[in-house]
Amino acid sequence: MTGKLKDEIKQGKPFDSLQAEVFLNVVRTADALSRGAEEILKLAGLTHPQYNVLRILRGAGEQGLCCREIAERMISRDPDITRLLDRLERRGLIARRRDSKDRRVITVRIAGAGQKLLKDLHRPMAECNRKLLSHMDESELQKLVDLLEAARGT
Repeated sequence: MTGKLKDEIKQGKPFDSLQAEVFLNVVRTADALSRGAEEILKLAGLTHPQYNVLRILRGAGEQGLCCREIAERMISRDPDITRLLDRLERRGLIARRRDSKDRRVITVRIAGAGQKLLKDLHRPMAECNRKLLSHMDESELQKLVDLLEAARGT
């Protein structure tokens, strides 16, 4: 820690920049918002990344996606997408099929059990989101969406 930063902390300035303060607030907010969802997913025996994969595959439809495409669409990067898919496949939530023309390509699709699980989770997850953000009105929520997208450069 630099001497300047130590002095700022002593003077009640815990951040070396506004960007650092924003970063910490975004991380803390993401953690606070995800806790409720984690409880719901835990009851279903899922992690956030597994839930994310099921939603991605549901959106992909009947054609499914290859592992690389799933990894690219994930909210947070998972360095071991294969093991994550293994766990979902063991539970019968997804199905993988090797391409007959190019055996290197494996297509992943959501299975009926995965569809049902997402359907069962829809209401509790939607209610959790509503509860967590009910103190904000629609214009505040839209402004927050816009600011977060701007922060990501999208």
